[in-house]
Amino acid sequence: MRIRSLGVIDDAVVELSPGFTAVTGETGAGKTKVVTSLGLLLGGRADAALVRIGSPSAVVEGRISVAPGDAAAVRAEEAGAELDDGALIVSRTISAEGRSRAHLGGRSVPVGVLAELADDLVAVHGQTDQQGLLKPARQRGALDRYAGEAVAGPLAKYSEAYRRLRAVSAELEELTTRARERAQEADLLRFGLAEIEAVEPRAGEDAELAAEAERLGHAEALASAAALAHGALAGNPEDPEAVDATTLVAGAGRALEAVRSHDPALAALADRIGEISILLADVAGELAGYADNLDADPRRLAAVEERRAALTSLTRKYGENIDAVLAWAEEGAARLTELDGDDDRIGELTAERDALRDELSGLAQALTDARTEAAARFADAVTAELASLAMPHARVSFAIRQTEDPEGVEVGGRTVAYGPHGADEVELLLAPHPGAPPRPIAKGASGGELSRVMLAVEVVFAGTDPVPTYLFDEVDAGVGGKAAVEIGRRLAKLAKSAQVVVVTHLPQVAAFADRQLLVEKTNDGSVTRSGVTVLEGEDRVRELSRMLAGQEDSETARAHAEELLAAARADG
Repeated sequence: MRIRSLGVIDDAVVELSPGFTAVTGETGAGKTKVVTSLGLLLGGRADAALVRIGSPSAVVEGRISVAPGDAAAVRAEEAGAELDDGALIVSRTISAEGRSRAHLGGRSVPVGVLAELADDLVAVHGQTDQQGLLKPARQRGALDRYAGEAVAGPLAKYSEAYRRLRAVSAELEELTTRARERAQEADLLRFGLAEIEAVEPRAGEDAELAAEAERLGHAEALASAAALAHGALAGNPEDPEAVDATTLVAGAGRALEAVRSHDPALAALADRIGEISILLADVAGELAGYADNLDADPRRLAAVEERRAALTSLTRKYGENIDAVLAWAEEGAARLTELDGDDDRIGELTAERDALRDELSGLAQALTDARTEAAARFADAVTAELASLAMPHARVSFAIRQTEDPEGVEVGGRTVAYGPHGADEVELLLAPHPGAPPRPIAKGASGGELSRVMLAVEVVFAGTDPVPTYLFDEVDAGVGGKAAVEIGRRLAKLAKSAQVVVVTHLPQVAAFADRQLLVEKTNDGSVTRSGVTVLEGEDRVRELSRMLAGQEDSETARAHAEELLAAARADG
């Protein structure tokens, strides 16, 4: 990692090697900023207070090795990131105003993407992170992780059935609690459909009747106009002297007919006059038929208006015209069928709900059995680790309980409450010495004991589902003497299967590290590029001496430091 303008760190590079790396230095030198930096790279919360005073921004850049196909690599590529020779290049920038930006594999990404990668890359543990182990949900998750497929298999089936039960129950509740509203809706639909059915409208009937009403309402004027037009075209029998269009056109035709053979152009005009004569005769005949067929019966007009009134009553309620009314009727009939089928649907859902509850009962019982079996093995393994961490008489156990609930599922012959992870309440208990009753670790462990319990849990986990990197921030606080040596030894053991980084103030722990980094300030109180150094040989002995006695040049402290290093190498 490269860290710039973060707290006391001005510009420093931290190279973390495989195996066990110990980060040491004076109090306040900036050791914890290493943890903070890694936390930022993994999507941790940004805070403007982290930016070095006088700097516009703080920047953390890191190169994290990943294997192609790993969950972290796949998620990064989904976000558009590119691997750089088997590594992810990650950066995080925090402005002095508190704004934060993240980049992954050369692409700008939401900070949440970095957080999604965190669980697959690094397990961070500090004094505050220990609080997570105190939460029952985290303890249940730890047990499930240790149990592996024995819990994962039934838990996957349980989760699927649980989600389906939630959906079925929600739909069933919606159907039953809204029964009155749905009944009212069905009654309104039945009334509307019956009203439409009684009128029996036809598509387009309202437009047809409107046209007929217009015609019947003006029948006398229409008949008079048709008669006058017919007389103008074909003559009036009551006035033989009157000149009509047919007679005049016929005369024009006869005048041209006698001379048409002398000029083709005139012959063409004569033909057109003949066509006009035929058209006039046709129109005159249709006018005569129109007048004869025109219905001026006032009773028919009354019937039309009555029918139109019935149709209007429908269009006022169900649509702007009869076509829209018929569409409403079709949709209403379909909806009514759906509502009328609610009783059947309620029965189906009730049966499915009961079947799912029975299925959940069996799966919850399987989860309880698998957890109970794994809990015994897990507790024995952690207890054995605690014996190596200077807690030889401590005993770890799990309490797996259920809470009775009449609305729950049946487990072990009782009806108990259940949730998305089963019916079990899991709690990690610690009896620190013989005769002490097992108590929740939040109440039964001191700070130092809790650190060791957490370390023991991680060592046990490392053999089953290792995280690539573990980062411990002074989890050895409150521990000393033989216990500190054992913590160093267990961290070294954990480092055989994972990368382990420990920020520590204990020389007994640092002595077991494969590499020791020293963080130290310059005279102006900042950590510069040269302020993070790899300690080797004499320099490492001097730092361990300082950690032991506060004096780098104390012969006694140097002898003790050399003895610690020799013992650690012999143990490895």
